[in-house]
Formats: sequence, structure tokens, C-alpha cells
Amino acid sequence: MIRFASHIIQFVFVIILIISNVSAQSVYINNDRINEPLSFPWAGGMDAVQYCNVDFNLDGIMDLLAFDRRGNRKMCFINNGTINEIDYEYAPQYSKLLPDFKEWVIFADYNMDGKNDIFTYSPGYGSMMVYKNISDNTLKFDLVVYPYLKTLLPGGYVNLFVTSADYPGIADVDNDGDLDILTFGVLGSFIGMHKNLSIEKYGNADSLDYEHTSYCWGHVAESDESNVLYFDTCMPGTDFVNQNIIRKERHTGSTFLVHDLDNNGLVDLLLGDVDYSGLFALYNSGTIEDAYISYSDTLFPQGTSRVNLFSMPVATYTDVNNDNIKDLMVSPFDPGIVTSRNKNSSWLYINSGTNTSPVFELSQTNFLQSEMIDVGSGAYPVIYDWVGDGLKDLFIGNYGYYKYSYYVNYFLYSVFHSCIAYYKNTGTLQNPVFQLWDDDFAGLSSLQQIGFIPAFDDIDGDGDTDLLVGNSDGKIIFVSYNKASGDFDVITENYLSIDVGDYSSPQLFDLNKDGVNDLIIGEKGGNINYYQNFGSAGNPEFTYITDSLGKINVTDYSVSWNGYSTPSFFRDSNQNTGLVVGSEQGIIYYFTNIDDNLDGKFTESDQLNLLLDTTDVDFDRGMRTGVVICDLYSDGNLEMIVGNYSGGLEYFNGAVNVLSDINNFNYKNELEIYPNPANSEVIINFPEKSGIVEITLYNIDGKVIITRTFSFQNRIVNLSIADVSNGVYFIKSEIGNKVFRNKLIVVK
Repeated sequence: MIRFASHIIQFVFVIILIISNVSAQSVYINNDRINEPLSFPWAGGMDAVQYCNVDFNLDGIMDLLAFDRRGNRKMCFINNGTINEIDYEYAPQYSKLLPDFKEWVIFADYNMDGKNDIFTYSPGYGSMMVYKNISDNTLKFDLVVYPYLKTLLPGGYVNLFVTSADYPGIADVDNDGDLDILTFGVLGSFIGMHKNLSIEKYGNADSLDYEHTSYCWGHVAESDESNVLYFDTCMPGTDFVNQNIIRKERHTGSTFLVHDLDNNGLVDLLLGDVDYSGLFALYNSGTIEDAYISYSDTLFPQGTSRVNLFSMPVATYTDVNNDNIKDLMVSPFDPGIVTSRNKNSSWLYINSGTNTSPVFELSQTNFLQSEMIDVGSGAYPVIYDWVGDGLKDLFIGNYGYYKYSYYVNYFLYSVFHSCIAYYKNTGTLQNPVFQLWDDDFAGLSSLQQIGFIPAFDDIDGDGDTDLLVGNSDGKIIFVSYNKASGDFDVITENYLSIDVGDYSSPQLFDLNKDGVNDLIIGEKGGNINYYQNFGSAGNPEFTYITDSLGKINVTDYSVSWNGYSTPSFFRDSNQNTGLVVGSEQGIIYYFTNIDDNLDGKFTESDQLNLLLDTTDVDFDRGMRTGVVICDLYSDGNLEMIVGNYSGGLEYFNGAVNVLSDINNFNYKNELEIYPNPANSEVIINFPEKSGIVEITLYNIDGKVIITRTFSFQNRIVNLSIADVSNGVYFIKSEIGNKVFRNKLIVVK
């Protein structure tokens, strides 16, 4: 363990590049399965979750709530309790039994009745409210503290202060049988101790009666500009405001996990801090009455890959694999939405030690995420039959995948690159099945932009489907596709000089029913732009009509000045036109009265449940939602797919199986293939010195062209492609349990 007994621990980063998610780093242990069904593909993705234990089905086994503060989403997972196994089942039906949470939530049993109660942020009050678990035959909670929990100061009771950007520590700090609270104070860097007096006053833990007994718990303080820690900063009885090092205003944003990490009978702290990627373990060597943080482990946990999450990790200590030993889960808590490692933001450390002397080993960086569709930050679904086989494929644009982070003058910046994911429909008309086929469709990540949302049609008149792609700049990218060669060409990043401001969201749809697709574009402002097509199929002539189509604006000005409209027009079995629109606040808006009314005001409807044949579904689905409605089963009924900023999708009115990738993207950058483009032969260089490899060559439509098995030495395999036509192909190479995938261009 790395220990520091000095007064100052300081980490200063200036313009330092941090671990890139695209590099082959040993820290990324994803354990993705290949070509197998995902367990819960439509769970909605994860970006910045907090894990909590609650017994949803009241079977005596603790289940798992994953609360994602990106849109305040609740994801419920039933623990089937299989000994020594991670065995969770997605159970969205239980989310309705939980109250709504904002920003953060902690489940803890304050009255010691064996049922976890709820502490959660109280918006507008700088404090928390509390729900008591009153479950009998069903899960139930009763609001017992509102609008805020109080604590006693010398001048009387005030709200127990905690911000939306701080995650407090709730535990029995003084070992007297009731739950105390640790949190940073209003003015300073010191940790405040709020002692629960329930046992002292009433002889039981039923009450939430707090007194602010220490302004300087642990005798440790945090710097005003970084995650510098100052030890031995206050003497007993000394008021914290007299310390010279304290600034006028603390930089908001810290997380606590309170637990005895070294089995000395005193609680320690795991501390996460805004704009920083790791956890500090702060060890308490004082007494129960007077905590004293004397040293810190800044590379926690030792003996394995340290926590390296952007930003502001929050930790949970709970038994994940049903071996009665608590494991460690860590995820970002940062309230800012452009820092998270997104697709790799749920880290699981398995504990091979004991509850009192843990030994952590990093197991996954995408715990639960690996079993759901998760395309990073932002998910904008589009349905289109790309192959032309009559089966509807799924495309997903995104805000971007996390690439790396860096600091400038203590400020954190993270870089994202947008991609389009292609899920090929490998099923049938009656039983569609989506399989991840390409995580960077058309290779558009090379543009290094954010906010891609695709639309499909033949734009250049060559008979092949092209792409119009929206982005954060508010412009439209025109990508031409040549099916014969398999080439994608970015013709222009400013198609027709269209500029809707920021975050263009295009759709190509025959709005006026004249036989050619028009161009409809949502935008950050919340309105919808309409460009009518006065041309023909394959030769469009888009002409601007209005930036207020249907007189729609989905911005909720009581919350934000931005709307982020993502329109999706559709037609029902009677060819009536409808419209659903995603939004910044996450609400899916539904509009009717569109046909023969393109100059008028569309009618907002509350009948979306009726349209989808669903019951009592809440169509507030997180934040920055994208949406598509279509008849996916070709049976005359409509289904809806909704994406959100956490990078995942939800499916309404049915379910479709989703298969994991035909390859493992974690290995694709480790394999050398040359020449590329190639003519008659390609050389493949493997990281292993020798072995047996099975190589499969697919064309862009997923058809197997070549399958060969080789025994190789000195890492080299020579693959003949003499009989392969010009085009773009995928090479999948399997060595044992490792799978590699690369693109190959064949040019004769």
C-alpha cells in the first residue's frame, strides 16, 4: 500500500493525455461474448450509474438498482442468487414501485428492520429527503422526511446540507447502532459529521434526529482547486473557519463510501472528486469519538488496475457474485455529461479476500453494459433495410464514444468521436434478430466529429443508397455509397449549405405523399425544419419551406433553453401520418393531424399508449432521446424504439433478440494486416507466436466468402484472395477464445 503521512498530497496534471479507450490497454477487461444473444439488450445503456441494494421481489435476496443520473433513469435487476455466479435478470416492472429520484440516491436501512430505506436528493432545498421501506407483500415506500432532512446547529435546526453534485456517506460512523451522515460543509473543504441521536434519545434507530457534531471529521481537508488533500488541518475544538488554507468557496463535487477498509474497527473513506479519475482511500487511525485520517492510498485498489474513470467515481460495496463476500462497483458520478467513459463506465472489482480484509481484482469495465446495447453517449435509432433483403436493419447514431481526457489548469476536458453502429437483421420477417455488424459504419469516425444521426436514400442517382448525416454543427454530411466497390465517400460536410444551428437530426420521409422523400431536420432549438423535395427519386431538389413545421417546439423552457428535437415521421396500417419526437428532457412527444395540414399546427396527442397497444407506459425516457416507430414484424402493428443519452435503447410493444458482435472489438486494433488495400494475397500478423487460427472473410452484406483454418508459426498467415472481387470485406480471425476483426479492401 502506498501511504503518505505528510501534510499534503498533491496531484497536478497540466495538459496530460489520459488512457485512451481506443488503445489496447490491459485495464479494459470487458469479457464480451461473441455471437451470442445479449441478456438484456433493451435495458437502455449506462453512462453514470449509482448502484444500490434493494429486495425488489421480496425473496430475501438483495437485488440491484442501477440509477443513472443521465436522465434520472432507474434500471432494476433481479438477483437470482446462484452461488458463486453473477446472475442478474433485467426487471423493468419494478421501477414503477420506486419513487422518482433526482441526481443521487442511497439505499440504507435507517430503522434496522432489515429493509433498505431511501435517502435521495431534495431538489431546490440543498439537502435530502427520506423514504421509509414499508414493504409487506409488495415493494412499498413512504415519504417520511420532506422537503429536507434537518440537523441541529448551535443556533437551531437547519437543512442538512448536501448538493446535487456531492454523494454523502451514510453509515454507522460512531458504532452506536444508528446511521450517521458525512458530507462536505457549506463553506469549506472539511468533512462534516452529522450524528444520529436516535439511540441516545429513544433507545432505538427509528428516528432521524441529527446533530452537526464535527466540522472537521478526520482532521483532513480538500484543496480548493484540485484533489489535493491536507492532513492534520484542525485541532480538537478548533473551528474550521479559522484555518488559513480554507478558501471562500469549495469546488463542488465529491463522493464518499464509508467502510472499514483495514479492519481496525474504525470507518475509513473512499473519496472520489470532480474532474479526477481515481478513488483515494483515506484510512482512519483515530478513535470512534475522534476520527483521524493519517494516510491515504492514492492508487486504490492495490494489486490490480486502479480505478481510472472520468469523472468523479462513486463506489458501492456489495456482494455481486453471491459468495457472501462484498465486491466493489465503481462508476462516474460527475453531473457534467461530457466526461464519462460511457461504454466502459461500469467497473466491477471481485473481492477474493474477506469483507473485513478485501482483496480486489478488476473483472469488468462494462459490468451489465456488456449485456445491453450501449453505443457510448447518446443513441439515435434509425430503421432501414440496408441489404435490400426485405428485413429492416437497425442503425444507431450517437453523440460519441469516449476517446481520452486531458487537463488544462486543473480543468478536465474529454474527447469524443461519433460513430454509426450497424445492427444487421439476421432473422426473418416474423422473427427479426439484430446483430452488431459494424460499430463504425461507413468509417465516419475518421471525421472526428460528434452528434451523428443518419438518414438513408439514393441522393446521387446511381441506384445505391447514400447517407445524409446530421452532426453537432447543425449541418448535413453527404456520404455517397458505391455498392459495387463497397466504397463510402464523404462528398461534402455542408450539403446544400444547410445549417440549422446545432445538432441537426435529419429524416428522409415522403411527407406530402408525392412519391419522393422530403428532408425533415430537428435541432438543438427544439423546432423542426422542413425541406420539400421538388425533384425526383435519385435526383432530389430540397427546398427550404419552414423552420417551424407543425408549429412544434419541444423545448421545456422551465428547465432548459434547448430542446434537441429528433423527429421521426411514420405511417400506420391505414397510411395515416404520425410523428414522434425525442427531446432534451427525455419526453417522447406524439403528434397527429398531419396529412393535408403541413402549413398548420399539428395536434399533440396523449394516445401513444393506444397507438402502440401498450398499457400505462411513461414516455419520459431519460434525456436527449431519439425515437423511431415502424412495423418491424411486418404484421400491421407498430413498435417503437427509443434511445437516450446513456447510449442505450428501449423497445416498446414487443421484444427483438439482439446478438453480440460477430467479432470482439477489443482486439481489432492489435492485428496487423498488409497490404491493405490488397490484390491477390494478404499477410496477417498475429500477436501469438504460433497456433491454430480460423479465418473467415465476409462481404459487407454479411455473406461468408472464405473460411480457412491455418496452423501458423512466427505469427504469420498468408491468405489468398485471388478469387475475391473488388470491394470492402471483414476478416474475422479466431485463436482459442480470442477473436480479431479487421476491414480489408480488395482492389484488382
